[in-house]
Amino acid sequence: MPTLINLTVANGETLVWGRRTYVVGIINVTPDSFSGDGLGSDIPAIVEQALRFEAEGADILDVGAESTRPGSAPVDANEELRRLIPALKAVAAQVRLPISVDTYKAQVARRALQAGAVIINDVWGLKADPALAQVAAETGAPLILMHNQATRQYRDLLPDIFASLGHSVDLAHRAGVSQENIVLDPGIGFGKTPDHNLEILRRLGEFRSLGYPLLVGTSRKSTIGLVLDLPVDQRVEGTAATVALAIAGGADMVRVHDVKQMVRVCRMSDAVIRGWRPAGWGR
Repeated sequence: MPTLINLTVANGETLVWGRRTYVVGIINVTPDSFSGDGLGSDIPAIVEQALRFEAEGADILDVGAESTRPGSAPVDANEELRRLIPALKAVAAQVRLPISVDTYKAQVARRALQAGAVIINDVWGLKADPALAQVAAETGAPLILMHNQATRQYRDLLPDIFASLGHSVDLAHRAGVSQENIVLDPGIGFGKTPDHNLEILRRLGEFRSLGYPLLVGTSRKSTIGLVLDLPVDQRVEGTAATVALAIAGGADMVRVHDVKQMVRVCRMSDAVIRGWRPAGWGR
């Protein structure tokens, strides 16, 4: 499997795929996050959350300034940058973890990388703004490509997703993004019904055939709420179940809101699935 280069995560470890599951902590600098944790322009609160996530064991921080909740109004690049850049600079000055910028706009990604981000997380897999691939290629930033589409209609769910992700990878390669700098995300909750989301989790192991590391983001999502009939602030156990199952299915990274709890879920799952052991094991 390709390996990200020059990326140091929690506790000064070098990221090595397969060693353990890497936890990506979500920092929403939006006023309208679906999960209710949007921090807006409150820079002290943003920095406090970033430091807490670092202390709780996050490996990467994912900072986003445009909500992706269903029905949310898109924001232009200027507004996204107005929200994002002060937060990024403040977080980068305080934490030692790599920062991912959650954006699908090339202009925003370029500025974010200058402000301290080192990874680009594109929820449209280069289909909204293919120029984003050029930014990643020029800067050497790792690129997370998520599957997304405007409708929930599929001829055949997994083959259709595979084809779409393959197109995203082709766009990245044609721009010069190196193979080792690509991570794929099946896009749970994006352009999919709840049954689609559950099927993807059940069949996640089939995504390994694509040959790239996988990031999975199920945290607090509506499918969990529908299954358990719970509001967004009561979905931690449901999220934990999906995280453990995703790791069993081959997820290399999980993107979560509840870092402390999900780090524990990941470590226990890794001990069973990957043979991971904590430092000092057996002494």
